[in-house]
Amino acid sequence: MLLGLLVLLPFAAVAPESQAQDRGARDDNTPQDTGTTVLQPENVRVDFAQVMRVQPIYQVLRATRMEPRCPGEPDPADASGDSSVSKIVGAVKGAFTTKPKAPPAQGECEMVPVVREFRRPIAYDVDYVYRGTKYRSRLPYDPGNRMRVRVSVVPYLPPRKTP
Repeated sequence: MLLGLLVLLPFAAVAPESQAQDRGARDDNTPQDTGTTVLQPENVRVDFAQVMRVQPIYQVLRATRMEPRCPGEPDPADASGDSSVSKIVGAVKGAFTTKPKAPPAQGECEMVPVVREFRRPIAYDVDYVYRGTKYRSRLPYDPGNRMRVRVSVVPYLPPRKTP
């Protein structure tokens, strides 16, 4: 009961004022501007839109580490141009070779910086169609074939003219 009174209390303060305005009605029948704007709650619903294209946005990370490079070993930078077939053949050939290679002397190897780049997706530019209109948004995830959209319809209220 007390909660019901607390909820109605703000309306009780407004009711006498509006009744007073009704009692002192004006002759010209024009609405009186009280200077306050009443905002309606939004009309909101959730619907689905068709995703047309998703393009990932990548962050490029560079990491440098020191690796020993000994004479006679192939340079990994030069090996990047090799085909995958030659890499497989070399791995199989190395697995069947019974003669172990002698490790080079520690004094012959030198430490060389090796730079590697890693790409990771940080966002996705999504093109989608909702009710025949194309939109684009940047999302933190890949939405798939359809995505949920929040649809809100609010009437346009032109700005007031100040006297």
